[in-house]
Amino acid sequence: MFKAFARRAVLAAAISAVALGTMGFQSNDGQDRRVRIINVTGVTMTHFYASNSGEDDWQEDILGRDVLANGASVTINIDDGSGACIYDFKARFADGDELEKYRINVCQITEYRYTAG
Repeated sequence: MFKAFARRAVLAAAISAVALGTMGFQSNDGQDRRVRIINVTGVTMTHFYASNSGEDDWQEDILGRDVLANGASVTINIDDGSGACIYDFKARFADGDELEKYRINVCQITEYRYTAG
């Protein structure tokens, strides 16, 4: 029981570090690029990518070794230091499905919900 609790605490701390944008990037324009990602698909999200729409490839998996279970959410600072507000999102799920959404204005939204169907 204690091991499970400790593992969840470490997982929460790791997600928080990513979510709070401790990767060293931050734009100086005063725009808030934190977005709450909500998974209500019925399937665990295994990977999440948010790449500046001006880029040609997906950046690193923001979840890393963590996953986002169905019904869970995480707040992520999408800021890559470029000053961009328009990003593309890609989510990969445990069942093999991938969902891509393009040209999301992270300076205007505060949450993005992945739903079934």
